[in-house]
Amino acid sequence: MDSLNLKTLTEQVFLNLNPSPQGVQRLFHGRGKCFSGLEQITVDWLGGQILVSLFKKPTTEELERLTCTLLDWTTRAEWQTSKVQSLLLQHRSREKSPTECLWGDYQEHQAVNEDGLLFQLDLGKNQNSGLFLDMRYGRRWVKENSRDKRVLNLFAYTCGFSVAAIEGGADFVVNLDMAKAVLNRGRENHRLNQHDLNQVKFFAHDIFKSWGKIKKYGEYDLIIIDPPTFQRGSFALTKDYQKILRRLPELLTENGKVLACVNDPTLPSQFLIDGMETEAPSLKYQFRLENPPEFKDINIESGLKALVFHKKILKNKS
Repeated sequence: MDSLNLKTLTEQVFLNLNPSPQGVQRLFHGRGKCFSGLEQITVDWLGGQILVSLFKKPTTEELERLTCTLLDWTTRAEWQTSKVQSLLLQHRSREKSPTECLWGDYQEHQAVNEDGLLFQLDLGKNQNSGLFLDMRYGRRWVKENSRDKRVLNLFAYTCGFSVAAIEGGADFVVNLDMAKAVLNRGRENHRLNQHDLNQVKFFAHDIFKSWGKIKKYGEYDLIIIDPPTFQRGSFALTKDYQKILRRLPELLTENGKVLACVNDPTLPSQFLIDGMETEAPSLKYQFRLENPPEFKDINIESGLKALVFHKKILKNKS
């Protein structure tokens, strides 16, 4: 992360600051490895707050150069016209991923708008803010494909898919996640959007101990699976994803669809396609959703994979 790298970072960020983004948007995606020397940096626009995230511990000299560069941003004319409220630096390599405010009015809790939907963000206390920006097209697809549907949202986190589904006209959504706190945030997200919570269920349970409860509210027209790569003591993606896939046929309606996701750079789309063919052969791969253009990756299989499957209607042989 030398002076030339930081010049590139500055150029890319200000290119995306003119004009100012609406709502939320990634301004710089170093994780896609398209910019040499900047692979461990991302920059996000979060409703007027700019969050710079460092994924690898820098040397003292590197951190000083980066901090000076970031503070220099605040003196530029473009900065003054972009309506930035604060400049934050998050240290993802440190324990609890602390965030420091380098400039401006820091808001730990902030409601932001994405495609007309409101989401509450928490900055500074957690590693993640509460909304994964690379899944924007996934939430949009769910919104467009949920009318009159019963939806199951597994690994629901803060219920972004659930909010999109209800906004898109879903009849009913079941959210399941082990963490009660994130589901509480999900309730708040629904309230922000003035949704009827009678249409939504929230279960803070281990998915592998909850099939009976899940089936109680099924069958489902749409199932969304967006798991973490690893959750200590409860989920390991390469070992446990198959256990979920094999349950899908009994949970889906005849024409049901599945949005299955994986965001591990070491696992390609074929991991899901092969897994579905083995564990749930009645579900056929349809297509992969594109990722937002600001998440450009040198290898498309390293980024988010969000794949749509459709349950094939099995006809009886005459």
